[in-house]
Amino acid sequence: MDKKKKIAAVSAVIQYIRTEEEALMMQAQATTQEAPQPLAGMNLWGASGRQSMMQLQNLMQLKAFHGSRFR
Repeated sequence: MDKKKKIAAVSAVIQYIRTEEEALMMQAQATTQEAPQPLAGMNLWGASGRQSMMQLQNLMQLKAFHGSRFR
């Protein structure tokens, strides 16, 4: 009876490893098939301006919360 349990356990581990390998292979194939899309239609100047405004807002919030250390 112990021999059957060992065989079942080993075969389950082997099946699990095969399944993981197949998943990794499929993931690798999916990433190689996807071509990077160009930034068509994206306004880089607008994105830069929005990022700058968000950074300034973040700095203002930090100053308001912590206060200025150079008083």
